[in-house]
Formats: sequence, structure tokens, C-alpha cells
Amino acid sequence: MASAALLLPLLGAAPSPARTSDGRPPAPGLQQAFAAAAAEYHVPQSVLLAVSYLQSRWDGHGGAPSVTGGYGPMHLTDARAALGTVPHHGEGTEDPRGDTARAPLRPEPRLPAAEAVPDRLKTLPKAAELTGLSPEELRTDPAANVRGGAALLAAAQRELGEPADPDPARWYGAVARFSGADDTATAARYADDVYDVLRTGERRTTDTGQVMALAARPSVAPDTAQLSRTGLRRTSAAGTECPTTVACEWIPAPYEEFGEGDYGNHDVGDRPVSQAIRYIVVHDTEGGWAGVLNLVQDPTYVSWNYSLRSTDGHVAQHVKAKDVAWHSGNWYVNAESIGLEHEGFLAQPDSWYTEAMYRSSARLVAYLAERHGIPLDRQHILGHDNVPGGTTAAVPGMHTDPGPYWDWRHYFELLGKPFDAAAGKSTGLVTIRPDYTANRPLYTDCVTKGQPCAAHGSSEVRLYADHDEKSALIKDVGRGTAPTTGVNDISSRVSTGQQYAVAGTWGDWTAIWYLGQKAWFRNPAAQPTAVPSTGVLITPKAGVASVPVYGRAYPESSAYPSGVPAQAVSPLSYTLPKGQRYVAGGKVPGEYYYAVTYGTGSHRVVVGKDLYYEIQYGHRVAFVRAADAQVVPAG
Repeated sequence: MASAALLLPLLGAAPSPARTSDGRPPAPGLQQAFAAAAAEYHVPQSVLLAVSYLQSRWDGHGGAPSVTGGYGPMHLTDARAALGTVPHHGEGTEDPRGDTARAPLRPEPRLPAAEAVPDRLKTLPKAAELTGLSPEELRTDPAANVRGGAALLAAAQRELGEPADPDPARWYGAVARFSGADDTATAARYADDVYDVLRTGERRTTDTGQVMALAARPSVAPDTAQLSRTGLRRTSAAGTECPTTVACEWIPAPYEEFGEGDYGNHDVGDRPVSQAIRYIVVHDTEGGWAGVLNLVQDPTYVSWNYSLRSTDGHVAQHVKAKDVAWHSGNWYVNAESIGLEHEGFLAQPDSWYTEAMYRSSARLVAYLAERHGIPLDRQHILGHDNVPGGTTAAVPGMHTDPGPYWDWRHYFELLGKPFDAAAGKSTGLVTIRPDYTANRPLYTDCVTKGQPCAAHGSSEVRLYADHDEKSALIKDVGRGTAPTTGVNDISSRVSTGQQYAVAGTWGDWTAIWYLGQKAWFRNPAAQPTAVPSTGVLITPKAGVASVPVYGRAYPESSAYPSGVPAQAVSPLSYTLPKGQRYVAGGKVPGEYYYAVTYGTGSHRVVVGKDLYYEIQYGHRVAFVRAADAQVVPAG
């Protein structure tokens, strides 16, 4: 540890020319910038590094703001840059409820009312006052941004009446204040995370290629008593279903009647007694925190179970796990899932998610998965973009969040389930796993239709009809349109963590079975975009040319009791052809939750005798009847 501490200031300080091409002195390395700022403002360097890691993992994002207008390695916030738009449940043609037994739910798009800007969204102007640096410098110059963060920490320490102590343990209160949270629970959870990073240490290469390191300090025991002097309000987690490792509050979604036969904005249930909870669905909000909370409290809108805030990872629960929220666009999935909304924007590649929110989300998901027996894999931890349309008509309108810029690889590492390669190399099955930062497919339509999006790391890999990037993109027949590179067009894309059967190889290219076709992607050995894996494969039963594919696993008609209308077991416009193999995520019974009235007396869970395999069919999951398929060995 002692030798690591001595070497720490040197890490990332690679030799550089004495002058740049225009004659100016070169900018210092980022590690040096932290050392300089720590010395200038008398903040322990380890504290400054740990805070920055929790904010941005030391990335600068090219000076682009996060979803809450935060800039640079220290995520200094400027409310004027915070993004806002119509939340994604209020746009497009998807019916969030997805129950064909009821009229489609079409919430009206709306913008939230203007809200007072909280202090957590105004740290950049304050840093400008403290340092004398211009807001532009703080936004675009990583070294200046680090200075701003150090100045804010030093100011928080002074306001608490604490000395500029070199001992990192004496900065707990200042770190809690730096979070921007207005309550003690969220501020404490944030500070605890910072000190966890400080104790374990971190090392990574940033988005600008700089190697950064924080030496582990396992013996640091922060003075948590400082929290009582921060002046923050106290909140209660009473009534929530959250782990103690996240800051959580109860902001209920309304279950009330309005109009004639209308009620909102979820259904009362009795899960997991009446039916299992099999999935967790990850969404992004497409709107800011205050507006999202207003919407989920509107009985005429839709609902989800939890919202997560970007700046500090704060969690709000809205719908109990026993009840069914309206969020995924597929009633079968809604009835068996929990929905999480993350403050973020799909088509804003540089509007990045904070490490604090990723960590809170991972802790919440791990807790829910353990509590409800949900496997931690990509066929059960779904993005909204992985949820299938329940019927053929619904397929084109299904939503595509959280999109290609959500870092699934990092997320599953935080879940403690990294996408490791299998020991063998000829398993016949692969897990998609590109390097997020280096993987930069071209996307279009983020700002202007047909125009390229900003180059950015991505968790998704593009698919082609042949082993050539000049060949056609894979077409999704269910969408009914030609495939494009549009950021919302998932026709020819696979996502990190998804698993597929290998259909062939050609040099640096690998083919997989996808949407009933052979789909190719670049997979060079030097920088693989997929790794060998293990799993269960299914194929059509012997003697048939193909079998139907379904978007929901509903019971056979004979299973419905009197008073519950039988729901059609309608296949989608896809098939699983003979000779093709798909990875199965498990076998499930056909189930349907009948809940079309405000009163729960008529609610029923119908369970059939037919069983289904859930499969990774395309970008979205799908279902095939177990009677139509057979398990085959991988390899």
C-alpha cells in the first residue's frame, strides 16, 4: 500500500512534448490535475478522486452534459443545460398496459409544469464563484472542472465548521453535502458509496485514454456523525420495498376511479402468491425528475414501480411488488414484472448516466431478484426494448428504451454477474460483450432524421445479411419497414449480455440465428464483440418445417373459467424454422391476469396446462410452445 501511494501521483502522467503544435504548454494529465486541485484547496486527493469516480468514473464525456446538466469528471451541474422532453410513455403508438381485453391506453403527451431549480442542479455556477473560473472553462476543461469540484468540497467542509484535515475520514459530511441531495438518507448513501470506492480503490482507462488510479485505503473509517450537522431534512423509507443499501422513499401512484369505468394507474394484485414475478424491466424516463414524479401521481397516466434519480441515485417507489404497473406495453410482461424508470434520454448519446444511479439501480435489482427468485441474466433483466409486442399489430409501436447507450456490461458487473467467457471456444453459443467505450456503431436520427448521432460508446452490435459491412442490414419482418441505422431502429442490433446460437463463422465474422435468419457481425479475435458461453438451446420438434413464435405466453382457451373471456393465443409474424437454434431462458406456464375493473372481486389469474419456452429470438425476447420444440445440446 505504501509503495502504491508513492506511485499514485505518477500514474497517468505519461511523457508529453514540452510544447503543443501551437506553442502552448501541454495540458496536464488528469491524474496530475487531481493532485494539483487537491493541494490548492487542501482536500485529500483520495477523497477528490473517489467523489469523481462516483460521479463520472473519471470520464469527461467531451464536455457534453449529463441528463441533469452535469459536466466533466466532477459532474458539475448547470440547470440551464438540463434536458427535458415528453416522457416516453406519452409518445408513439405503444399501449403501456398492453392488454387486448381492454381499450388501448393512450396517455396524452404533456410537458411538466415549471419547477423551482434545486441546488443539486446548480453546482457549476457556485464552483465558478469559488474558483474565479468561467462557466465555459468548468464545462469544457477537465482540469478546471476538477478544480471546481475541489473548491466545492472545501467550501462544504468550511460550512460544517470542519478543518481542512488531510485525513480522508474527516470529510464525510462534506462529501454528503457534495451529493446535492436534500435529505440525510440519500446524502449518507452517496457518501457511503464514495468511501466504499476509497476503501477498495479503483483503476480504469478513461474515455480520453488516460489511465487513472486510486490506491485502496481499506482502513478508512469516516466520521459519520458529521451528517447530523449538514442541515439536511430527514426522510422515511417506511412503506417501501427497498434494500437498506439505497436511499428510498414512498411516493405512491394513485389507484382511484375517474370517469365512467376508468381508473388508474395500475391494477391491484396479489403477487407473488397469485403469480410469479419473473422479470425486471429497465426504462429511461425521457424527462426530468420533478416532471416524472408529477406524471406517475396522475391517475389518468401510466405507472411503474420505481424511479431513480441521476444526480445521486435516490430511489422513489410508486407501486408495490404485489400490484401490476402499466409500463412495458405487453400485459403478460407487465403482470409478471417490476418496472424501473431511470432519469435519462435514449437519443442523447452524451447525456450520460451517473455512476451513482447505476449503483443504486444495481443494488435495487439485486435485492428484488433475490427476493422474487429472478435470474440475473438478460432474458429476465430486460430493457423496455427487449419486451416483445403481444400481438402482430403491436410489434411496430413497441418502445426502444433505454437504448444503445445504456452500459449493460458495467451494470451486470455491478450486479455481481459479469458476462464471463466460457472455458471452451466451441460451445455453439455466444454472449454479446463488446467493449462499451471502443464499440461505436454509427447511429442516426438523434437530432435530425438521417443525420449521424454524436460518436459514442455503445452496448449494441450491428447485424448484417453477410460477412461484409457493405451487405444489407438484417430486416425485422414484424416492423414492416426496411432496416435503418436509426437510433430507435432495433431491427438489426444485438445488445450486451444477450445470448445466441452460432450459425457460422468466416474470418473475423460470426453468424447467429436471429429473427429466423442467419445474421452476421464482426467479432475479431483481437477485440471480440462476443464471447463463448453456455446455455440451453431449443429447436423445432422433429418432423416440422417451422413452429410459431408468440409475444406472450397465454393459456389455452379451455383453461379460462366462466366469466373470464378467453384471450387469443395469437402467433406473431415470425417463425422458428427447422435447423435453427435459439437460447432458452426457461420454461414458463401459460398465464393471464384478468383485471379489467376497479373492484378486485372479478380479478383472476388463469393458469393453463400449456408450457412455453422464453427465447432470445431477436433484439426482443419471444415465446414458443414447449410442445412445438425440443432441447438440443450446444456445440
